[in-house]
Amino acid sequence: MIFKGKTVVVTGASRGIGEATARHFAALGAHVVLAARDARRIAAIAEELTAKGLSACAWQTDVASASQVKSLIDATVDETGRIDLLVNNAGMIDPIAPLGESDPEAWGQVVDVNLKGVYHGLRYAIPEMVAQGGGTVVNISSGAATSALEGWSHYCSTKAAVLSLTRVADKEYRGTGVRVIGLSPGTVATRMQEQIRFSGINPVSQLDWSAHIPPDWVAQAIEWLTTTAADAYLGTDFSLKSDEGRRLAGLPPMRA
Repeated sequence: MIFKGKTVVVTGASRGIGEATARHFAALGAHVVLAARDARRIAAIAEELTAKGLSACAWQTDVASASQVKSLIDATVDETGRIDLLVNNAGMIDPIAPLGESDPEAWGQVVDVNLKGVYHGLRYAIPEMVAQGGGTVVNISSGAATSALEGWSHYCSTKAAVLSLTRVADKEYRGTGVRVIGLSPGTVATRMQEQIRFSGINPVSQLDWSAHIPPDWVAQAIEWLTTTAADAYLGTDFSLKSDEGRRLAGLPPMRA
C-alpha cells in the first residue's frame, strides 16, 4: 500500500510498538491518529511529527470503552473521510501472578483492554472500511495465544481470544475487501518486557534483553502485512519468530 493520503489509526500509541508504528507510518506519508489513555504523551508525539512536516493527531482513548473507541473512529472518518489501516495494539500484562493468587478485578481489566479493546476496534472500523470498499486491520497478537505460560493466565487467554476474533472477522468480511490479520512479533524491547522481567515468572522473564527485537521491526512488519504479498496469512497470526517470517517482512534472520 502507498500511504500518501491514507489514514492510519494506532491504539496504544503512547509508547513501545504503538509509538514506533505511528512514527513509521507518518514517515511513509500517512495521516496517523495516535490513540491511547495518556493524552499528554500522544499529543507530544503528534506535535513532534507535525513539526517535522508529517501528518498526525492525537485522540485520547481507553479501548476498554466502546463509546470512546466509537468516538475515535467517528472523529477519524469525520476528519479524513476514511480509515485505511487500524492497528489494534493496546494491551496489558500486569499484574502477573499465578491463577490462585490473581486479583479478579485486575484480571478483568486486562480482559477489557486486551480482548474487548480489539473487539471495539473491529466493531467500529469494519463498517467504515466496508463502506469505502476495503481496508486492513492488524491485531497485535503473541505466541501466548497458543501457549500456556505461568503467571500469564489473563494474557494467554485474551491473546487466544483475539486470534479467534481475527479468524471470525476474516471469515465474515474478506469478501468485502476488508483484510484482518494478526501479528505475533515475539518478544519486543518495550516496557511490557521490563514488567515481565521484574516478575521473574516463567522462562520469558529470564531472557537476556538482547533477545528482544526493537519495536521498529514490528512497525516494518505491519507495513508488509498491508500488502497483497501477505494475503496468504489473512485470518491467521503471522509470526516473526521464524527466519521465513522475518525474511518476508524484510527483517534480519533469527540469531543462532
